[in-house]
Amino acid sequence: MTDPLVSAYAAEEDQAAEQSVRPKRLAELIGQHRVREQLDLLLQSALRRGSPPDHILLSGPPGLGKTTLAMIVAAELSAGLRMTSGPAIERAGDLAAVLTSLSEGDVLFIDEIHRIAKPAEELLYSAMEDFRVDVVVGKGPGATAIPLDVEPFTLVGATTRSGLLTGPMRDRFGFVGQLEFYDPDELELIIARSARILDVPITDEGSTEIGRRSRGTPRIANRLLRRVRDYAEVRGTGVVDLAAAKAALAVYDVDELGLDRLDRAVLRALIRQGGGPVGLSTLAVAVGEQPDTVEEVCEPFLLRTGLLARTPRGRVATPSAWRHLGLPVPAGTVGGGSHAGGTSPQMPDLFSLEP
Repeated sequence: MTDPLVSAYAAEEDQAAEQSVRPKRLAELIGQHRVREQLDLLLQSALRRGSPPDHILLSGPPGLGKTTLAMIVAAELSAGLRMTSGPAIERAGDLAAVLTSLSEGDVLFIDEIHRIAKPAEELLYSAMEDFRVDVVVGKGPGATAIPLDVEPFTLVGATTRSGLLTGPMRDRFGFVGQLEFYDPDELELIIARSARILDVPITDEGSTEIGRRSRGTPRIANRLLRRVRDYAEVRGTGVVDLAAAKAALAVYDVDELGLDRLDRAVLRALIRQGGGPVGLSTLAVAVGEQPDTVEEVCEPFLLRTGLLARTPRGRVATPSAWRHLGLPVPAGTVGGGSHAGGTSPQMPDLFSLEP
């Protein structure tokens, strides 16, 4: 039921297309003005001193450009770039092998750094602070720690859940950048730039329509652009104009706000119970998805658009959700149901039992 078209998570088939439209320098980056200015100062200062900059942590929802910024950091420093991810580093030895292979000044990018294994995280502490790692050889009383020097490097860590980072890990980053969702105007510029790179004929109205349905996320904007291009080439004139954008997004079930089938299914499941509250696990069963998918893919956008709210008893649909689905808002609805307890009088109070 999950529609990858409006998911902010990268799919393997999208990687080549994303690579072609990524900005290569800070000057080419659209949006994220505050983080861009802060990074520019950090990198320019490091270049003048002739030493690697402080370690960098980039935090924010998926699809906003954390990987792109890591590549830009390496390009601005004219340094080599090594890329890995937290889940791929299962043992301290895996990380030690990566660190000892770095050249002086290299940039090491670790995506989803909050998911790095605990032994590897502890090894990373000394590498970040002292550019040294202690590799333990053997087991039991005969085990010995062999210190290995690491060339000075810059770690760029990316996380979608900064709250899961440990305090010692966070404290070792000299710069923390929080990436924000993009405005529709910024997404329109991103879409126009991507269209030029991909050689897609597009009108201003077409890019505006795609931008406002892209959930504030460049990755989704570029994905929608490619799908609208496909529609325009097969069923239209080949030009991504307003009519082609509207028709294509209707085919792909992306509505006026950028909601897809799963988003609307979540809202309907809540509304069937008078608006909630509904526990996450029960809500996931109701829409036939995993709880993680509902929480990480659907909820952030529904919360940001004011269609869903969280309460101590569970998730509730706001009056805006009823109106968006074309349903009358029950009298007395304030975020949840229209009567005491927030559940439908025709149904047993099962959905409010979960926290």
